[in-house]
Amino acid sequence: MYAVIRSGGKQYRVAPGDVIRVERTPADGGQVIFSDILAVSPSEGQISRPQNGAQVVGRVIEEGRADKILVFHFKRKKQYKKLAGHRQPFTSVRITEIAFDGQKFTAPDEAEKPKKEKKAKAAHDEPREVEAAPERHEKKAEHKKKAAAPKHAAPHKATAHKKPAAKKPGKKK
Repeated sequence: MYAVIRSGGKQYRVAPGDVIRVERTPADGGQVIFSDILAVSPSEGQISRPQNGAQVVGRVIEEGRADKILVFHFKRKKQYKKLAGHRQPFTSVRITEIAFDGQKFTAPDEAEKPKKEKKAKAAHDEPREVEAAPERHEKKAEHKKKAAAPKHAAPHKATAHKKPAAKKPGKKK
């Protein structure tokens, strides 16, 4: 059993218990009624246009905004670039009932998911206390001092490096 509905300029094929994302719609007490029904199928292989009074009822699950889409306008050779972002608002609806021609098809009640209980921590799961080892820190400091000093340092000579004398142009003959 399914129905084809129109909402927000789009068409959706829905059955009792389906969850769909439609354009943001105002909800009266958490319930949405879709009255624009294009087609219904009461059983396998049958499809018909519903008479007046057909409706699809849904329960709002969440409202939110979709992922950001970047809109980039560009005109070559004109130094024109424009970047804008857009997040489309939506309403998630769970279809609870489809009613037409005196027939009603309802979705089975959604079972509440049991909440997971936190497991008791075992002794080996607890974080260990780490004691600071002063010897270790001293060794690190010594190692850093050794690394800073050059390994093969020659005694520093006070003589300055001399530049080679510039060549003088020779006498003309």
